[in-house]
Amino acid sequence: MSITTLVILVAIGLFAGIAGGMIGIGGGLVIVPCLVYFLGLSQFEAQGTSVATLLLPIGVLAAYNYNQAEVINWKYALIIALTFIVGGYIGSKLTLSFLSESTVKKMFGVIMLIGAIKMIFFSK
Repeated sequence: MSITTLVILVAIGLFAGIAGGMIGIGGGLVIVPCLVYFLGLSQFEAQGTSVATLLLPIGVLAAYNYNQAEVINWKYALIIALTFIVGGYIGSKLTLSFLSESTVKKMFGVIMLIGAIKMIFFSK
């Protein structure tokens, strides 16, 4: 694994963790598109890796199915999972210290809208 890939994985984990801590998003909306667009994973690889990242909290059986299909990058999932913990702590602290509920709701809505527009109009 190159240093560039490692830096991208750490950035994805921190961003997903901060976003998760701030407005409750992370896996599908942050990790999957980042793995596809920044690291060139297939949609299935990105989904499988994202599920593996969130394995303990939500995805044991889903990750099992993706693993059976051999579409999980376990190294990527581990790095993102570890940095997601740090990012989640930072994001929740920032949100609870500096942002109102109204602001967080607006941020969530904007991110969901951007994600939806990208998927609808810019999917191959």
